[in-house]
Amino acid sequence: MRTVFMVAEKPSLAQSIAKILSKGSCSSRKGLNGACSVHEYTGSFMGQNVRFKMTSVCGHVMSLDFIGKYNNWDKVDPAELFSKAPTEKKEANPKLNMVKFLQVEAKGCDYVVLWLDCDKEGENICFEVLDAIQPLMNMSYGNDCTVYRAKFSSITDTDICNAMNRLGEPNRNEALSVDARQELDLRIGCAFTRFQTKYFQGKYGNLDSSLISFGPCQTPTLGFCVERHDKIQSFKPEAYWVIQAKVFKGKDSPLTLDWDRVRVFDRDVGQMFVNMAKTAKEAKVESVSKKEKAKQRPIALNTVEMLRVASSALGMGPQHTMQIAERLYTQGYISYPRTETTHYPENFDLKGTLKQQANSSFWGETVKALLSEGINRPKKGVDVGDHPPITPMRAASENELGIFTFTCLILKCTDASIPVHINNICQRNYVTVESGRKLKPTNLGIVLVHGYYKIDADLVLPTIRSAVEKQLNLIALGKANFHQVLQHTLDIFKRKFHYFVDSIAGMDELMEVSFSPIAATGKPLSRCGKCHRFMKYIQAKPSRLHCSHCDETYSLPQNGAIKLYKELKCPLDEFELVLWTSGSRGKSYPVCPYCFSNPPFRDMKKGMGCNECTHPSCQHSLNSLGIGQCVECETGVLVFDPTSGPKWRMACNKCNVVVHFFEHAHKVQVSQDSCDSCEASLVIVDFNKTRSPLPDGETQHTGCVFCDPVFQDLVELKHATMRHPMHRAGGARRGRGRGRGRRPVGRGNPKKPKDKMAALAAYFV
Repeated sequence: MRTVFMVAEKPSLAQSIAKILSKGSCSSRKGLNGACSVHEYTGSFMGQNVRFKMTSVCGHVMSLDFIGKYNNWDKVDPAELFSKAPTEKKEANPKLNMVKFLQVEAKGCDYVVLWLDCDKEGENICFEVLDAIQPLMNMSYGNDCTVYRAKFSSITDTDICNAMNRLGEPNRNEALSVDARQELDLRIGCAFTRFQTKYFQGKYGNLDSSLISFGPCQTPTLGFCVERHDKIQSFKPEAYWVIQAKVFKGKDSPLTLDWDRVRVFDRDVGQMFVNMAKTAKEAKVESVSKKEKAKQRPIALNTVEMLRVASSALGMGPQHTMQIAERLYTQGYISYPRTETTHYPENFDLKGTLKQQANSSFWGETVKALLSEGINRPKKGVDVGDHPPITPMRAASENELGIFTFTCLILKCTDASIPVHINNICQRNYVTVESGRKLKPTNLGIVLVHGYYKIDADLVLPTIRSAVEKQLNLIALGKANFHQVLQHTLDIFKRKFHYFVDSIAGMDELMEVSFSPIAATGKPLSRCGKCHRFMKYIQAKPSRLHCSHCDETYSLPQNGAIKLYKELKCPLDEFELVLWTSGSRGKSYPVCPYCFSNPPFRDMKKGMGCNECTHPSCQHSLNSLGIGQCVECETGVLVFDPTSGPKWRMACNKCNVVVHFFEHAHKVQVSQDSCDSCEASLVIVDFNKTRSPLPDGETQHTGCVFCDPVFQDLVELKHATMRHPMHRAGGARRGRGRGRGRRPVGRGNPKKPKDKMAALAAYFV
């Protein structure tokens, strides 16, 4: 029996489509990646009995990125990203193992039916799926087509069955237009972002310059916010006065009258009219007129109008609205919610659509009246040629609507109500969200937009992006060449980039007005190893140390607190060490500011602290303080923290594992000797006389943290999710610096227990 492999864009869509096509008789199982299910059933396809396998992806399978060496900001000139830097496709989410999952499920199939969303992104995902599975499909020895594309606009029985009966082919041109957009966004965005970030990062102390990003869509979005802010700031309010009068007739309700003159800007003039009106005892009606107003029929609903109505009437943000609309679509309540079309085709079954709503408890009577009186078609809109306007496909019961209301209330508490581009400019600290869901630009956002206008307004105006989109649409229609459009657009932005680089001083002048030079900010913390003067600690992101005498800036670990480390110095460069800590319950380690950015040894990388330094004799290095291999990760080493007393601890230098031990001990040291069983470094512990757990009142003991029975009750693991059980003797542990490359002597690999934390607790307790 032949196999038909079918792929949808989301797991929920795959389930809905499989249930419709199998008439509820499909069997389901989880796929190897745990995120996608596989629904199987038998049926007829192209006049033959076949086995259907329906599954899904989770959005894009692949993403575009530069090859490895071009991701190094320090070694690559941003200008090279426009042409010289090669790109490659990588898995969009490696943790999902989507390519392997698709290959395993599609192996040996005879036909493929692609049920991806019917838009350009969906067409692009079609070819990502095909690239992954086509080499594993059974070969077709005739001229039979083996790859089909299903076109649908809603998840209803009728639409899905019609799509299955009218299968077509995936559109290569639409997929190429998405490839072009992805490459343009990557090359243009990365080039501008890298240049302006590196240019401004070391110049201003109170500037959050961790990432000053540029995006072809993100930057015009910021431009709209700043433009509106500038108009508000430049508006000069002027006081004016109005007159409101009320007249009474008997016991009837008062009638409020409007003033023909509307307003006056002179208070004395207004007061004069008020005094005149007060002297009148009655009002005379001079004329009565009646007018009938006809409200135009609304045009059919497209995505933009749906977002506008949801915002004004329901107070819902665009991203929140789209999440709810997507959920309604996947469950068959509405048609596809991403459409620009506002005109129903002449053959669209409006009566059939209305009949679906006739039994609704909310508007059923209104629907029946419409059906009996006859339907006025919606106002003629625009047919863009994508999907029909957003249409209700079936009625929802009150219980189902209640579920959606409850879900909406939960989602409202998240930041999902901020659309993608607005979310980006919020995360970059270009704007802040104030009460009433209003966006207010920060100083950084305002300066950036004003700087773009000063250098090249095209960078911030939506017009150039609009022109690019028109070119991409021509690719989708097969009227333009992919490579020519890509090269032409990149050439334009490359010239703009070089002009921007040459003119960056114009933006820098605006920065100087709003931000303080780095030398004038920060507070003295530690001494420079070159001039031996105090360097200033700048807390604004990215936190760093700056020596004003040498005019050098040194990076530091982020997302933690920095303080001086006992005025101790690095033996290599004489820089005073600082201590990075993530809090009382987290881990901490010393850092040499110079070594952090300039690794002294070949086996070290940028961004390593003293707990990863391989210096053979430094008292702060991994070689002196490393104890044994981490109990959770494969590559980490547990390093003793000598500043943690009296709540002593050791922490992994790769992951978040922290091991607490020997609480209230007087002193803890790492010995130069190793355990004979597991090769971990021994520790020397001096206990307080009153709290010593040792027999006969002894206070000092040397032993292995992992193997010594004396220490068993004195060790407690925190933040760990074990991959392998710890063994009292042997096992896969690594020693510190000198023992990291060796294989420890073990006692085999016993069967892994089901409850890992229980096994760990059993060992320690």
